[in-house]
Amino acid sequence: MCQFCHQHGEGKKWYLKAENYAEHLLSDFKRSKYIQHFFRDPQRLQDRMKLLDTLNRMPGFVQAVIKPAILGRMKRMHHGQVLPLEDVEKIFSFVNSVVRLPCICRQAALGTEERYCYGLSMVPAETSKLKLIVEAVGADYLTGPDVKGLETVPKKEALTQFKELEKKSLFHSVWTFMTPFIGGICNCDHDCMAMKATVKKSLPVMFRAEYVAGVEADLCNGCKNCFRACQFGAISFSLALEKVYVDPLLCYGCGVCRVHCRNNAITLTDRKMNSAAADIW
Repeated sequence: MCQFCHQHGEGKKWYLKAENYAEHLLSDFKRSKYIQHFFRDPQRLQDRMKLLDTLNRMPGFVQAVIKPAILGRMKRMHHGQVLPLEDVEKIFSFVNSVVRLPCICRQAALGTEERYCYGLSMVPAETSKLKLIVEAVGADYLTGPDVKGLETVPKKEALTQFKELEKKSLFHSVWTFMTPFIGGICNCDHDCMAMKATVKKSLPVMFRAEYVAGVEADLCNGCKNCFRACQFGAISFSLALEKVYVDPLLCYGCGVCRVHCRNNAITLTDRKMNSAAADIW
């Protein structure tokens, strides 16, 4: 299991522990200020990516000192983990409300409003401190051209939206705001700052999922739909065999490839059961 599971999940999946979504954690003044600061200035995310580019050009011994320090702080403040749709559904089973809001990453990277982020609360949205904190920030990007602000979404409808985003090859990730408090689930691709930092900039601010994908060769018809859908480059195609296969060393276990498979040839298994990937997070 990932590091957070041992620290904050009592040996079980940490994001399935209801206490980590508890509203009383938002009474912490530092946490409230951190959340306000996080949503106030999307541009700072872009600035941090530029700093990462600068860091990656520095000598290896400098990176070896600075990157662990940055990552350690991220784990304490704002860190995530990839998870498949069935675990999203389990989270929805015990949280009380879901609100949809514009994605701060897409605003910073593209300057557009894309409602790919979902805030979670153990209480009704109208009384959620998280919703009140974010609304109080008054950031322009939270309203956008359609002036929807934060939308309360029924859990069943939210799950349907997640399924539709999977069809567009977005994967799901759950996020802390001062660990272990979990404030939301995002739907990510290569426009996501965390995705860029983790995969392209060698600063892993997202744990991999608790699972690894695998292909049943007898069922694979070589259509390559999963190959095109994988955000992590974990799927390869053999022209000679006309089959695809998953590299467990690269797989993040999001499960999105399954949606694009015509023959149900792809399944997820526990990461701990895969000897090659068991200790890769």
